[in-house]
Amino acid sequence: MIRRISERVSGFAKNFPILKSSRFHGESLDSSVSPVLIPGVHVFHCQDAVGIVAKLSDCIAAKGGNILGYDVFVPENNNVFYSRSEFIFDPVKWPRNQVDEDFQTIAQRYGALNSVVRVPSIDPKYKIALLLSKQDHCLVEMLHKWQDGKLPVDITCVISNHERASNTHVMRFLERHGIPYHYVSTTKENKREDDILELVKDTDFLVLARYMQILSGNFLKGYGKDVINIHHGLLPSFKGGYPAKQAFDAGVKLIGATSHFVTEELDSGPIIEQMVESVSHRDNLRSFVQKSEDLEKKCLTKAIKSYCELRVLPYGTNKTVVF
Repeated sequence: MIRRISERVSGFAKNFPILKSSRFHGESLDSSVSPVLIPGVHVFHCQDAVGIVAKLSDCIAAKGGNILGYDVFVPENNNVFYSRSEFIFDPVKWPRNQVDEDFQTIAQRYGALNSVVRVPSIDPKYKIALLLSKQDHCLVEMLHKWQDGKLPVDITCVISNHERASNTHVMRFLERHGIPYHYVSTTKENKREDDILELVKDTDFLVLARYMQILSGNFLKGYGKDVINIHHGLLPSFKGGYPAKQAFDAGVKLIGATSHFVTEELDSGPIIEQMVESVSHRDNLRSFVQKSEDLEKKCLTKAIKSYCELRVLPYGTNKTVVF
């Protein structure tokens, strides 16, 4: 269960006046909150224990910070603790490197499995590479969101196993914004994974924006960082090729899209985001596919945004907590 901070700290909240509101739940941080104070995010994952929230809150309060939102999740019958806090602070009074050190001290005390701080106005944006095959609706959506400043990433390059003409909308956009496009021709015998690894070695994570090649376990181990995929179906149903046609032929009344982490087991990684939409007997295959593609691009974009805002944490062996 996910419970608000007020439920967990009712006994000592009066001693922590910094816990003012939770208006940022589900929203992005706004750096215009104060001309001096800047926003930060902290996520924490450890074994559950008494006093964790108090320690984390006091860490922020002791340096003059102010908590604007706090989410806590402690699974029923499972002794683990997850939290995500959004706060504002004065970087003069609490320098960026000191923020990391102070939270790290608490992490060591509780043997935390995960303790990450992000300060969007100071920290560099995540560097990503986008991989795709023939269809480019997800790529186009992400490029437009990035252009509008709604996707907090730096796109280092686009990689595809399909060649594109230089006069297409996508290629003109990439050229105009100085984003390299790498055509990497693949075959069943040679997936060119070493070449791709070389192209993405300086990225923070990868996005498969309808890349219709299966990445091997050796590739995933060689890369060593997260890879996020969009699956054109509501997993775990309709795996494999042409899921929209599979669903259409089955006469389903709901279609979906699933964004998940890539693992060695095909289409079985931890799920980040899922979206659904109703369809009916009035839909033909064309309208069915269009609705499916619209879901895919929205679902993938939301998953990437959630990941960058530290809303996604591993839970158990194959699940996620998404604040």
